[in-house]
Amino acid sequence: MGQKPPRLKYSPFYLVAIVLVLATPPTLGYMAWEGQHPSVKHLVMDGAPEGIVFIADPHLREDNVEYIREVIGEINALHPSIVLIGGDFVYGEDPDLSLQAVWQEIEAPVYAVLGNHDYKAGIDAVSGLQKIIAVSGTDRTAAGYDMSALKDGVVDAALAGTLTDVLEENGVRVLRNEYLTLDIGGTPLLLVGVDDGWAGMASPPQVPETDAFTIYLIHEPECRAVDWDADLILAGHTHGGQIMLPGMKELNDNGVLELSGLVQKEGAPLYITRGLATSNLRTDLRLNAPPEIVAIGPPAALS
Repeated sequence: MGQKPPRLKYSPFYLVAIVLVLATPPTLGYMAWEGQHPSVKHLVMDGAPEGIVFIADPHLREDNVEYIREVIGEINALHPSIVLIGGDFVYGEDPDLSLQAVWQEIEAPVYAVLGNHDYKAGIDAVSGLQKIIAVSGTDRTAAGYDMSALKDGVVDAALAGTLTDVLEENGVRVLRNEYLTLDIGGTPLLLVGVDDGWAGMASPPQVPETDAFTIYLIHEPECRAVDWDADLILAGHTHGGQIMLPGMKELNDNGVLELSGLVQKEGAPLYITRGLATSNLRTDLRLNAPPEIVAIGPPAALS
């Protein structure tokens, strides 16, 4: 028999103690520091083009745009061939889209998909839980993939359309159920961008048979199809749990949770990034889940 994954058994007193520790000024100070210091993950993939950089969840707002600008400086220092962004560009009910001009500073071609916040879909705790439940009842096979049941009256398609225009004006090519064939330093790449699942807008395109390294880019990891013919699926959305209490990392590493890192259960490998910012906090607080820049390439390039 296989080894059973660890289980958490938190008593009410333990949970109260955790809350009290998190509320102390030193802990909050550390969490604010961690939220501003991304790590670089080198993801080695056989056959991948060299120099792919992946980020997600920037949630741009006035008080984090300088931090995102610093992240872009770190990305440029990696000399990327292309940069992929996994959605959730905006923050709040009335986002300032002028902040998206910061993407002009990336010194490489940029491709992206939209996320649930870019449609105002499931952006609070109650509606987010409703979306998670709704996803579980959808067909997520490649042949019958259908997320249309998640599209409701709250979904703001107008915001998504305006945001797409603004991003494209600032050098970001937004893929909304589209694919592109690219040449990255002599290595072919098939890039498939799937629109947001929680918004009910995901409708993966039919792609040609190819020997090219194939990446599917989607915002929510649970909205992927496990039988996509892909070499790699990239997702964000989870923020890596954002606040990882003791024991949660073990659950994530053992595959019980799918919050961050490389998931290889069935079908194509999936990488879930911890993203860059936070979605519902005015300060980017994190604990044991630092923001992340993902550099993807073949073994020789990342060794």
